[in-house]
Amino acid sequence: MTLEQDKESQQCKPMVTLTGTAKEGAVGPLIGLVDIGANESAYIFRVALPGVGSNKSSLKCNIQLDGRVHIEGVTSESHFIKTSSKMFEMKSQQLCPPGPFTVSFNLPGPVDPRLSSLSFKSDGILEAVVLKFRIPCLSPEGRFQKWYDCWLPS
Repeated sequence: MTLEQDKESQQCKPMVTLTGTAKEGAVGPLIGLVDIGANESAYIFRVALPGVGSNKSSLKCNIQLDGRVHIEGVTSESHFIKTSSKMFEMKSQQLCPPGPFTVSFNLPGPVDPRLSSLSFKSDGILEAVVLKFRIPCLSPEGRFQKWYDCWLPS
């Protein structure tokens, strides 16, 4: 790297200031931050996957009956970013390093992996809704009464 390139790189490094909850929070990994929510019948999870946006074909998500979620993929090194009408050359890249990654976590309970809906948003967030694994409780006449939440033995 020449002295001129180094000087240009230093000028392009963004100054980042954190305030509010961003300043108070602990710094975590740049990829794989997970939010999990639940309602009566399903779980929702959202995973931050910056850098995967242009390469989502290499993204795999495996959801198991016991609620274990395993995501693997590859972040790409992109020196150019294209928006709808313009092309930009990246002068610095501080998000996540390029290469393979895995993210694994457990949902709070068992799920039916066949009954899931995944979507990968343009902002690099993988969002999935997975139905809980539940057994219907029937009356002696065979009519539905309520759902039993199932818990798999450890």
